[in-house]
Amino acid sequence: MKYYITKVGFFIGFIFLLNSCKVEPKKIGYGKDHCHLCDMTVVNKTHAAQYVTKKGKAYMFDAVECLVMKINKETKENTLAYILVADYGNPGELINAKEATYLISEKIKSPMGANLSAFSSKEKAITTQKEFGGELYNWIELKSKLAK
Repeated sequence: MKYYITKVGFFIGFIFLLNSCKVEPKKIGYGKDHCHLCDMTVVNKTHAAQYVTKKGKAYMFDAVECLVMKINKETKENTLAYILVADYGNPGELINAKEATYLISEKIKSPMGANLSAFSSKEKAITTQKEFGGELYNWIELKSKLAK
């Protein structure tokens, strides 16, 4: 009986350990989480971002520009399982950063002043650009622009 209880306890602990190490995006705690670059509180659902390492550690950012600057300066993309940015048109929804289209427009303010917003589709970004002006970028172009 003692052997059986030990075996069951080990199995339950192993399952708990596996679940706690899942490599997946985490829910951003708006008003609670702090930006991994600038330490500001993440509050803006239209400009937040997150990356998750291949080991499962999630890092939150208050603005897309903070995420890009962190990656440009010290984080290798190949160590990341997820790179996510808030979809400007759907506040709180995170989308794949590499597939997003970005708009830099002085008429749309972002938390760190880069006036940078992400969109789930190029069509949505173009529609917003027509209303607010600005320049469009893909992921590679954006990283290059913010590296300067």
